[in-house]
Amino acid sequence: MAIEYLPQEGTVAGEVTPRVALKRKSELGQFMTPRPVARYMASLFPASTLKDCRLLDAGAGAGALSCAFLDRCAARDGFSFEKMEVEAFEIDAGLGRRLEAALASYAERLPFRYQIFSDDFIHVAALQTLGSQRFTHAILNPPYKKIHSSSDHRLFLRQAGIETVNFYSAFVALALALLKPGGELVAIIPRSFCNGPYYRPFREYMLHRAALRHVHLFASRTEAFKGDDVLQENVIIRLERGGEQGSVAVSNSTDDSFSDLSTDEHSFERIVFPADPERFIHVPTSPGHNALELSEGIRCSLAEIGVGVSTGPVVDFRLKEHIRQLPAEGTVPLLYPGHFSGGNTQWPKQGIKRGNAIGLNGDTKKWLYPNGFYTVVRRFSSKEEARRIVASVVRPETFPGAAMLGFENHLNVFHEDKHGLPEALAHGLAAFLNATAVDDNFRRFNGHTQVNATDLRFMKYPDRRTLLTLGTWAKSQEALTQAMVDDQLQKLAG
Repeated sequence: MAIEYLPQEGTVAGEVTPRVALKRKSELGQFMTPRPVARYMASLFPASTLKDCRLLDAGAGAGALSCAFLDRCAARDGFSFEKMEVEAFEIDAGLGRRLEAALASYAERLPFRYQIFSDDFIHVAALQTLGSQRFTHAILNPPYKKIHSSSDHRLFLRQAGIETVNFYSAFVALALALLKPGGELVAIIPRSFCNGPYYRPFREYMLHRAALRHVHLFASRTEAFKGDDVLQENVIIRLERGGEQGSVAVSNSTDDSFSDLSTDEHSFERIVFPADPERFIHVPTSPGHNALELSEGIRCSLAEIGVGVSTGPVVDFRLKEHIRQLPAEGTVPLLYPGHFSGGNTQWPKQGIKRGNAIGLNGDTKKWLYPNGFYTVVRRFSSKEEARRIVASVVRPETFPGAAMLGFENHLNVFHEDKHGLPEALAHGLAAFLNATAVDDNFRRFNGHTQVNATDLRFMKYPDRRTLLTLGTWAKSQEALTQAMVDDQLQKLAG
């Protein structure tokens, strides 16, 4: 393993962040914690009158987080522990040696002992979760890597009563299980756990066992981990094991300098909606309420308005042999996100990477929809784009003579039982989804850059009559501006 040590001035916490070879980082799902982030995370623990402290650092790396916590203890900043123990887990031998040196440097300054384990934390902790609540504090920057459904890790976690799909959520769940009642956990993890179906069991596990006390957001996805190629948007969370849920502090900063740090308090009911069976975690970015939250006219589910939404069923690499660059006899239109721009559909499109058509035959027909009016939303955007939700209307007259349409997997499709929508309804849904309030609300609780069908399914919408009225109005306009859409939605939905 290639490690380049970065000489830095200041505390040990500032000296223990190595630059690890990118290939090795990818193998371990490993991202080192920058010194300012480590210090901020340590600062989030509330002052304590406990005499004994037992700290867990799982996926400890070179020890930046443990050292930041120990620095705070040495400064007697809210802590006056008479006895301290640290248990740190790190499976990488090179980082383990650096971790050993970092922790050893505190031995003369604090009433403190430590143990470093090179074992797999999931294997060890899963066996200890029953009847072993021994830690008062936990501080984590866990690995970010998927857990395969047939792996030993998934089996061990299930035996511990934990169902999750990524190492980071597994580490948090296990650390939470090992905390004493009243124990505090601070972790920096991807924001993807906040919504989506795959993390629902983890959200339920976490919220059942702990009170969510604090969430910190970084406005820039890249600045908090400047030394690593981090694609996820990360958040810092603080949980209290067995705590009574109250308000939640939400803080924001642009980057890891925390120079523009701001913090607001929000009721828990604004973070996790009481009637939401998915337990989505919404993270407001401002103290005021979003226009969508305030509207009494936007309270319907898609099911209540008789509409479904699905991920485009054509997975092109599985049907590659049937895809054609240009339409021909025996084919039907195949639509990708690249066919939609500014609310318009350009088909066929020259130079599109994959193709414009797909063969209509026994192998493909089950993946196709009848030609008609549909509303489509692309699934992927970049965090820096002006809009996350971009909706377009598919019009059947764009494809004269086509009996069926193919929607590629990078699109979400609004439909009625896998058939087209009434024309006015398709336009009304597109206008609603393109409203500023909708995009603002989506960004507020959706940290990743995907717009999944599940996310769209659990949004609230105007009733069907309002959407039909909005669509009729939208069709009648020669050109639609953002201001016009926002104003009309405000008039109709209140």
